[in-house]
This record gives sequence, structure tokens and C-alpha cells, in this order.
Amino acid sequence: MTTIAVLGNGRVGGNLTTALTRAGHEVTATGRTPGAAADAARRARIVINATPGAGSLERLIALREELRGKILVDVSNATLDGPDGLPADLLYPGSSLAEQLQEALPRTHVVKTLNTMLFTVMTAPTALTQAPDVFLSGEDPQAKQTVRELLTDLGWRKEWITDLGGIRTARATEAAVLFVPHVIRSSGFAPFAISVAR
Repeated sequence: MTTIAVLGNGRVGGNLTTALTRAGHEVTATGRTPGAAADAARRARIVINATPGAGSLERLIALREELRGKILVDVSNATLDGPDGLPADLLYPGSSLAEQLQEALPRTHVVKTLNTMLFTVMTAPTALTQAPDVFLSGEDPQAKQTVRELLTDLGWRKEWITDLGGIRTARATEAAVLFVPHVIRSSGFAPFAISVAR
């Protein structure tokens, strides 16, 4: 059992909180209230950023001391939304939210994952008709191994988990969010994930 704080109680955060609790972890979910977020982060071993990506950097910098030495799992994508509310461009072109977080929080182990799929797939990968992929980006091998174990608790098979390397690789997976509005307009909100055919 791991003590986990999920920052963000919307569809993504709620989905992860339910699944991780079901898997036997001690999970605290919190919204954007600074005091509640700080308290949850302070008590957790792992903190999951499921807040809207456009405001994540500012929110998490405010938790610098609470996040010191912790694993920060970043599942958000920082985008500029179009008139329909769907992602239209990247907030950090030539970089990524994960890189910005790691630079701003050097004593926190940032791991990027679960950001290349519709939120329902995060906790139900076997529901897809084809095998999906989930990617890991981060500088600390031990932190990535811990996150890999969390992913298996969420139903991800070991062969579906790909370690892309350092945190700089997160800019590739975050850019994949630009597929999302086109897929949704074409197929609706049916579950999907980016996968690599092998």
C-alpha cells in the first residue's frame, strides 16, 4: 500500500482516485484549494498532478516544500484551448509541462505518464480492442519503477509500458495531445489511446 495524493478532483482525478483506492492504496483527493493540497501533498509518498495543465505549474510551485523528495506523477497536458474547449496548441512549445515542473522543482522526482489517452483508458486499458501503450518520462530510475508498479495496479500489462528516457522526452508525448480534438471530432468521446504498432 502506498500513500497517494491526487491533486484535482475532476474526471481525471476522480477516475484515478477510485481505481487506486480499489487497488489497495491510501488515496487522498483534493481540489485546487491551496491549504488542502498542501496538507495532502505533505502526507503522501506519491503526488499525482491531475489539475488542468494550463495552471499546474503555478499551483505546484506553491507546493515546493511539500513536494521535496516526493514522486510527482504528472498526467496533465498544458494546452491553449480553442473556441470549442478542445486543445488547439501547446502552452510550452519546444518544451513540456513536465520539463517546466522538473526545472522548477529540482528536489522532486517528476514522472510523466498517462497523458496520451482519453481519461477512461488510464484505469481501464484492457477495455480497448487493441493493446494500448503508456509511456514514462523522467530522470530518476527508481521513481519510474515505482510509477511502473502503480500502472500495473491500474491494469497496464508490463509489455504495454514503455520507458522513453529522461524528462525531455515528455515533450513528445505532450505534443500527442494535438491529435485529441481531431480524434474526438471524428469519432466522438469513445475511449482511445496512442499506441505504437510493433
